[in-house]
Amino acid sequence: MKKLLLLAAVLCTQSNVMDLNAQTVKGKSTQKKSKTTEQQIKVNAPVVATPAVLKNQMDSIAYTMGLAQTQGLKDYLSSKLNVDTAYINEFVKGLKEAVSSTDKKANAYFAGVQIGQQVNSQMIQGVNQELFGKGTTQSIDKNLYLNGFIAGVLGQGAAMSMEDAQKFLQTNVEKIKDKNTEQAYGANKEAGIKFLAENKTNEGVITTASGLQYKIITKGTGEIPTAESKVKVHYKGTLLDGTEFDSSYKRNEPTVLEAGQVIKGWTEALTLMPVGSKWILYIPQELGYGSRDAGPIKPFSTLIFELELLSIEK
Repeated sequence: MKKLLLLAAVLCTQSNVMDLNAQTVKGKSTQKKSKTTEQQIKVNAPVVATPAVLKNQMDSIAYTMGLAQTQGLKDYLSSKLNVDTAYINEFVKGLKEAVSSTDKKANAYFAGVQIGQQVNSQMIQGVNQELFGKGTTQSIDKNLYLNGFIAGVLGQGAAMSMEDAQKFLQTNVEKIKDKNTEQAYGANKEAGIKFLAENKTNEGVITTASGLQYKIITKGTGEIPTAESKVKVHYKGTLLDGTEFDSSYKRNEPTVLEAGQVIKGWTEALTLMPVGSKWILYIPQELGYGSRDAGPIKPFSTLIFELELLSIEK
């Protein structure tokens, strides 16, 4: 927000109001318009920048710095602050008042407007997306949010303590997120359960106590890593429908990672595999990314990996 204050150097403006009494038609003065008409024209008159008089190097630096820092401003106002740029005159008016103000009361008001815009255009939308997912049309109650926000700012009148509020959020936000994610992606979970139930009966498929399934393609004879081991692997990952979402083979470059710093299904498999092994892993969603949205890997997705353990890095 400090950065926005620098915009004043170029956006300081003056109203280009027409003087109706001085207008002439074919050399003759027109009749005076009514006050209402004059006021309407003043409101609708375009705001123009004050002509710049640049006398020296520092004048030019001040002006060009202000000019340069407006690059992308209209997009920012529109996309981040929900400002209708058809009313850019009003933005300039508020900008000039805020920059020129030295009154503490007025400055507090301007700060409230500034934060209020962030609450309305960014903070509430962020909460909605966190709770209900991207592109949601659902929303929390804006008035209740503002009520709590103001109570926090004033430090009095809150329905609960800040500590209790934090504890409530920790307990309940994840439940709400999981519930909404379950509704949106529950089909992925059902598809995974069905696939794994059928897959475990296939020849060569081994199922562990955790629910991980694997099939040995190449049986290695080397050392078996621990969760603390750094290992070099080649792999390819696909979804149940065959969509490939990652492959070190395509990059033609093995990956080095710590066996205990990956998804649970990988950690379990890596700590069972001797070096030189190549397995097919069938990873239940709870041993993968669970309810997380990981780009092409949507919540509750069962994953299939071709995993080759090349070496343990010393």
